[in-house]
Amino acid sequence: MARTLIKNLKEKVGQDVEISGRVLNIRKLGAAILFVVVQDYSGAVQVVFETETKVGIGEVVKIEGKVKEDSRAKNGVEVGGEKLETISANLEELPYDFAGKDLNLQLNTLLDLRTTSLRHPKTQAIFKLYDLLLEGYEKTMRAEGFTEIKTPKILEAASEGGANFFKINYFDKEAFLAQSPQFYKQIMVGVFERVFEIGTVFRAEPHFTTRHVNEYVSLDAEMGFIKSYEDVMKMLNLAIKGVFDHLRTNGEEYAKLYNVEIPEVPAKIPAIKLADLKKLVKEKYDYTIPESTDIDPEGERLAGRWAKEEHNSDFVFVTNYYWKDKPFYTMPSDKDQNETEGFDLLFKGVEIATGSQRIHEYEMLLENMKAKGVKPAGMEFYLNTFKFAMPPHGGWGLGSERIIQLILGLGSVKEAVLFPRDVKRLRP
Repeated sequence: MARTLIKNLKEKVGQDVEISGRVLNIRKLGAAILFVVVQDYSGAVQVVFETETKVGIGEVVKIEGKVKEDSRAKNGVEVGGEKLETISANLEELPYDFAGKDLNLQLNTLLDLRTTSLRHPKTQAIFKLYDLLLEGYEKTMRAEGFTEIKTPKILEAASEGGANFFKINYFDKEAFLAQSPQFYKQIMVGVFERVFEIGTVFRAEPHFTTRHVNEYVSLDAEMGFIKSYEDVMKMLNLAIKGVFDHLRTNGEEYAKLYNVEIPEVPAKIPAIKLADLKKLVKEKYDYTIPESTDIDPEGERLAGRWAKEEHNSDFVFVTNYYWKDKPFYTMPSDKDQNETEGFDLLFKGVEIATGSQRIHEYEMLLENMKAKGVKPAGMEFYLNTFKFAMPPHGGWGLGSERIIQLILGLGSVKEAVLFPRDVKRLRP
């Protein structure tokens, strides 16, 4: 008998079928009746055995039985079990309650047991939603004429400068893991005009927070022939809206497991200049953003609160970040020499994206590098691109896992990473 996927059982009512999958739960009724919940990649179904049957939670099984209608079941059917074969049994007792609604494990324990804790339905839901996020981003960007690219992650020079990069030995040379695809996506604007990338980036920052990891997947984009950074913001607004619409259409069942709703993205996300925001949070919320930073986490939280109170929006753009805090390729403001054409996008009071208009003129780029003390060594291939007629352009980098963390209300972004890497964790 050929295997039937659980999602197709409704088409097989009254027929004998064979299903295969993992046992999620077992419940006994009396001495002989056994309810077994089995999951394959397409869904889950309850199988009812009326004869004595031995099986363990978490084990991999093959079951033969007859499909019956059941209006109480989520998919409208159950299977009357007739034969069960254990394909692969557990060699040890599971170290947690696999059948429980929640795993109820401390974060470190959850991650230490990651290779099997990922099998829990509530943990699976995180990454099913994440899969939809990636799909939604790709579909939206392609619909807007963006070409997908894949850029190198081993670089001759650090793309963002500063000290938050990982050095590696590359044969007889020193190299760096990419902090972003910045140089390459700008170069590709000169080729395709609009490009996007879904790729891994690395940040050597010794953070001990709930919102940072040292390896994450960035959703990047770059676009040419813009008039200002506002064109970039409009496109990012469209991209975020496309992603969240896709999540709401296809991912509500995963959100329900966390008792959350996937928010709607405004057609026009509210925006506020950083300088104005600093004044606002002081006057409205009696909080002073420290001078030592452009904006701190509390400042971001209050920006999110303002957006919700004044615009009923979970999203807000903070614009015109200060020149001293932005990378050398960021376009300075022509209205205020202390500001740039750079912005952040906040979601629920947390930064999820950073973007800007870039400098596209060769001499201006060199001048900005000099003013910031950035040496061109190792960046010649990038700089030379601007000798040959680059259009005005800009783009963004968007943190994918942080979006899922904020939607589901996860305690740490590490829960939204399959196998997270932080200061102390290199395994599993």
